[in-house]
Amino acid sequence: MKRNTTISEAGVRFAFLMLFIFAAGCGTNPAVEAVPVADEATTAPVGTIPGTDTSDTDSVLKVASTSSTRDSGLLDILLPVFEKANNCRVDLIAVGTGAALKLGEAGDVDVVLVHARSAEEKFMAAGHGVRHEPVMHNFFIIAGPADDPAQAKGTDAAAALKKIAEGQHRFVSRGDDSGTHKLEQSLWQKLGGRLEWKDFVESGQGMGPTLIMADEMNAYVLTDEGTWLKQSGNFQLVPLVQGADDLQNPYAVIVVNPNKHPAVNATLANVFADFLISASAQQLIANYEINGQRLFHPDRLQQEPLE
Repeated sequence: MKRNTTISEAGVRFAFLMLFIFAAGCGTNPAVEAVPVADEATTAPVGTIPGTDTSDTDSVLKVASTSSTRDSGLLDILLPVFEKANNCRVDLIAVGTGAALKLGEAGDVDVVLVHARSAEEKFMAAGHGVRHEPVMHNFFIIAGPADDPAQAKGTDAAAALKKIAEGQHRFVSRGDDSGTHKLEQSLWQKLGGRLEWKDFVESGQGMGPTLIMADEMNAYVLTDEGTWLKQSGNFQLVPLVQGADDLQNPYAVIVVNPNKHPAVNATLANVFADFLISASAQQLIANYEINGQRLFHPDRLQQEPLE
């Protein structure tokens, strides 16, 4: 089943309208958890639409997600399970968190999966979302050249950036209003603002392309842990700042407000949120590893333990 993605906001809304016009439902698929067909009173599995006859379902869920989540490979594990369980198709738009929230604000998507808590809180306070659910977390890291010319290695991210800036070393920023970029900006604010130097470069792209650019330039870069672990085997850069308190990276799912945008598929969006925080999906998140390393830590397994 093909899924449409992009890494920039430019042209997203036009492309998305074309996708919506040509959208077609998936074929009949079994639910993730077996439900006896003969027992109509049986409760549907978490993450499916109760009482839905999937043989006649023709629905599309429009999801705006961070490019870092897409680039990590996790959505390749989660979305097919959800699609099969609900006989639907997920149309995925992978952009930065800022762009994803703007799509939600405009009602161009049904649900957003993002990682910038302060921006998420503003989105909810403005009434653009009706449901906010923490899903998982990992950490940001600062990677850089193996010889670490700035001597940035340690557990203090702001101090590392200060050394990089003062030494005017190469640094590649996403510069795209993504969750990663917002975190970088908050670190600069701790230092009284970002210094200007010629080897500070903004990629304006998603996490994957930004990492490739930084590696080619042998530059320092701030990245989410998930994308790094997924792609780091291809890089000469090494992780230098890890586990810092100011590098925590929480992800959440938000259902867009259908009262503001009647076209929003609120039913399927809520089912998607239920799925992401369900024990089955949380276990998939916990089990997702690259070279024996977990990319994300589920937030809801303790609240909803597996039986």
